[in-house]
Amino acid sequence: MVLKVFFPSCCSSADSGILIGRWISEQNSAVILAVVHFPFIPVQVKQYLGEVQRVTNVSVSVLGSWSNSKQEKEESLSEFLEDLGTIFCHEPWIQISKEGDSKFWSCSTLQNHTKNSQEEEIILVYYDQRKVMLSHLHPPLDTAGQGAEDASKLSAIFDTVARSRVLFMTDRYDEGPIKLTHWQSDGVEASIIVELLKQASLPACMLLTFLLSLISAICRSRVLKFWPLSFLWSKLSTCEQLGHRLQHLQVISSNKKAQNQNQMMRKANIFVSLLIDVALGILLMSWLYRKNCIGHLADTLIPVADHVAEELQDLLQWLMGAPAGLKMNRALDQVLGRFFLYHIHLWISYIHLLSPFIEMILWYVGLSACLGLTVALCILSDIIALLTFHIYCFYVYGARLYCLKIYGLSSLWRLFRGKKWNVLRQRVDSCSYDLDQLFIGTLLFTILLFLLPTTALYYLVFTLLRLLVVIVQGLIHLLVDLIDSLPLYSLILRLCRSYRLAAGVKFRVLEQQDGKPLRLLMQINPLSYGGVVQTYRLPTYSCYPKDSWASLCKKLFLGELIYPWKHKGEKQN
Repeated sequence: MVLKVFFPSCCSSADSGILIGRWISEQNSAVILAVVHFPFIPVQVKQYLGEVQRVTNVSVSVLGSWSNSKQEKEESLSEFLEDLGTIFCHEPWIQISKEGDSKFWSCSTLQNHTKNSQEEEIILVYYDQRKVMLSHLHPPLDTAGQGAEDASKLSAIFDTVARSRVLFMTDRYDEGPIKLTHWQSDGVEASIIVELLKQASLPACMLLTFLLSLISAICRSRVLKFWPLSFLWSKLSTCEQLGHRLQHLQVISSNKKAQNQNQMMRKANIFVSLLIDVALGILLMSWLYRKNCIGHLADTLIPVADHVAEELQDLLQWLMGAPAGLKMNRALDQVLGRFFLYHIHLWISYIHLLSPFIEMILWYVGLSACLGLTVALCILSDIIALLTFHIYCFYVYGARLYCLKIYGLSSLWRLFRGKKWNVLRQRVDSCSYDLDQLFIGTLLFTILLFLLPTTALYYLVFTLLRLLVVIVQGLIHLLVDLIDSLPLYSLILRLCRSYRLAAGVKFRVLEQQDGKPLRLLMQINPLSYGGVVQTYRLPTYSCYPKDSWASLCKKLFLGELIYPWKHKGEKQN
C-alpha cells in the first residue's frame, strides 16, 4: 500500500527533532503539522499534545523523527532519533532526513520498532502550510467532527490543518517549554502588532455601534413617517444612499463573529468599499475647496441654465411654426406652445430668484463629500433632477395629453366595430349602439385623429429630452452602485493573495527516481477572475422595473410616464 506523507515546506530549515501531526489510517496518510526541537522532555510533549487534542478534537501525535544534516555532528544522533519510536510508540515510525547537499529529503519508515526499513512505496508531498490554512478548502466547522465521512477525500488534509489552529497559536509570542517550528514561527513582532490592533479596535467598534444604533432609532421614529419627510426620504437619491451606507456601517461595526467565509468576505468587501468611497470623497472635497472652484461653478451655473432655457424657447418657437415642413393644427399648436413658454418663463424667474444663494448651497453641498463620493454623486443626481424639473413637467403634460388621445381613439375605434371593453371580465365584448352614439363617436374620432399629429410631435420631442436626463441620472447611479457593491477586497486578494480564493489543488512532480520516494509539490489553484466577479451581480437598471424592451416600447407608444431610474432588486455585496 502507498504511504503518503504531507510535509510542510516551512519546516525544511528546522532543527533536528520529532514530527508531530495526524495519522489518517483510512488513507494511509500522515499529515505533518510541526517539528519539536531538541532539547525536550517526552512527558511535557505528551501533555502538550493531550491539551491540543482536547481543544481541537484532532488526534495529534508524534509520527516520526526529523534530521537536519547541516546540524547533525554526532553519528549517535540518528540512532537516538530512531530510538524515540520506543517512547512515543507510533507505527509506522516515519524518518525524514536531509540528503547531503541535495535540496530534497529522504523518507523511510520503520515497523514493529525494528531498524529495518520497510520496503514500501512512499509519496512525499510538500505543501505550504500557510496557504492550506487560509485557503478555506477544508469542510465547514459544523461538519468538522465527521472525520470518517471525509477520510477518503483530500479535504481531510485541509481539515486537519484548519482544526489545528490552536497548535499554531500556542507559542506565537513566547517559546515556552516546548519549541516548535511551523508556519507562524516567524514574524512574531507583526503578530503582536496585529493582536494589539484587534484589541484596540474593540472599544472603537462598541462606540460606533452605539452611535449607529442611536441614528437608526432616530431614522425609525414616527416623525420621519409623516407625509413631507417620508416623501422626500423615498424620492431623493441622497436619502436612499445614506440609509444604504447606514446599513453597511451596522454590518461592519457588529461585534458578532462571521459564521463562515462568505460572511467574512462580505464584511471585508463592504469595509474596503467604504474606505475607498470616503477617500475619493475627501479628494473631491479638497479639489472643490481649492482655488475657489465652488465660486466658479456657481458663476457658470446661472448662464448655463439661461442657455438651456433659451434653447427650449427656440425649440418651442420652431414647433409653433411648421417643423420639418409638417402641417400642424395651428390653434392647438399655439395653445400648447404658449403654455410651455409660460412655464419656461416661470422657471427662469425661479432660477434668478435663487441665484444669490447658489454659491452658499454649493458650499454646503461640497461638505457632504466627506461622507463619501457616492453621497456626492447622489446629491448631483438630485440637483440635476431639480434643475430639469421643467423638462419633467413638459414630458408629463405631453404624455398625459397624448395618452388620453390614444385611449380615446382606441375606445372610439371599438365603437365603430360594435365592440366595447368589459371592465368586469377584462375583455372586449360585442355591443349594439344607436344612431346618436355612432354620430357622436364619429365626430369625436375625427377631431381626435386630426389633432393627434400635433400632440404626438410635442410628446416625441419632450420624451427625447426626458430620456436624455434619465440616461445621465442612470449613469450616475450605475457608478454609485459600482462603488457600493464591487468586491474590491476579493479582487485585491486575487491579485496579492490568490490562495485565499482557492478553487482546488494541483500536484507537480519535483523528482522521480528509482528506489527513492516520489516527491510532489501540492499547489493551490486560485479562483479565476471570472469566478470572483460572478460572485457579484452588477445592478441592472430600467426605466420601468422588471420590464423588457418590448414592454418598454409599448408603454412609450401608449404615452405612459417614464419614472426616474429605479433599481431592480436589492443591492448585492
